Amino acid sequence: MVTRARNPAKRCKIPESATEWSKKGFLTPSFCHLGCSGILTDMTLIHAFEMLPAPPASVPDVVAVFGADASLRSWSMQALAAGGDVTQFDGETTKWADLRDDLATASLFDMGGGKRTIMVRGADKFVSDHRPELEKYLAKPGSASRLILDLESLASNTRIYKAILKDHMLVACGNSTDAKAGVTAATRRKFLTGYVAARHKTKIEKSAADALHEMLGDEIGMLDTEIAKLALYIDPAGKIEEALVRDVVAGWQGKTVWQITDAIAAGDAAEAIRQLDKLLSGGQRAIALLPQIAWSLRRLGMATALVEQRERSGRRIQLEDALSSAGFRRPSDIQQAKKQLLGIGRVRARQLLPWLLDADLRLKGTHSAEGRDRFLLEQLVMKLAKSAS
Repeated sequence: MVTRARNPAKRCKIPESATEWSKKGFLTPSFCHLGCSGILTDMTLIHAFEMLPAPPASVPDVVAVFGADASLRSWSMQALAAGGDVTQFDGETTKWADLRDDLATASLFDMGGGKRTIMVRGADKFVSDHRPELEKYLAKPGSASRLILDLESLASNTRIYKAILKDHMLVACGNSTDAKAGVTAATRRKFLTGYVAARHKTKIEKSAADALHEMLGDEIGMLDTEIAKLALYIDPAGKIEEALVRDVVAGWQGKTVWQITDAIAAGDAAEAIRQLDKLLSGGQRAIALLPQIAWSLRRLGMATALVEQRERSGRRIQLEDALSSAGFRRPSDIQQAKKQLLGIGRVRARQLLPWLLDADLRLKGTHSAEGRDRFLLEQLVMKLAKSAS
């Protein structure tokens, strides 16, 4: 999703192609909007899914690249600083005094007259410590250099966010589904089949991209790595198909995930933990395993919620019908799911959705560090497996 600020002073003849946009010094069509009056309105907020495939020809004086996905932030920083003179600072230790002189110093190496790029990596602490100085700079940035801030988060109610939104550029790098932020199943699919596939000189079917996300979760770096691996399995002119994804990516790992969910449903905590340890020891990360474990459990939770909703309204529903509505299609899958749900029990089954949501949020927040993520996943599996005891 792109948020734009109108500037009535800028009018232009509409170029017919992206190449013409670039030659004329304008942002490409995906970065701007033309009203019925022919007014060119500049982009100020854009998601990395939209920016990376076609970086702007002209980058503003200040850019904030922010969001939870480290890979999207890294790629965005590289794209915005491509081909120029770049100086990097560590946001954990940098002080404003360290940055001030560099911001006022023009590039000594760019003979084309381009601006020098000052990049502050991990700038959350830097921004927190130097808000007054940054707010003053944003009101009147220097002309010698360009400032790019790399942030895990940037609250939209702060003066810094509002100042950058008004006059400069914000690149959102969240990966969780959020239509308001421009992250939907469709935009993610387009990004994976377009930009990410092109990084590895390969092609990937839409259904294959969806299957990857289903199995590995939101983290773009994980998806990028798997696409790179899958590209080695096909001919240069070939295309990554869903069957290949499910065969290669799932493989023994997918079978082990099913064993975990079966053990959870049977109340066998020891077996569930043993299988989980096999995956974690094999190099799988907790944040990638949770979506795989949650995939079938979430559908069981949805079926339970539907049963209880119908009961409250006085319209009972057969468990098989509820499971079908939750996504179980084949009769054999419905019977297997029914067996699992009866094993879990009503009390625990109604907690499946909140427990899984809580684990997802904590894995992306308080328990994202190595060690803590494993502890959280083991704790979740123990809690779920206790259901049949």
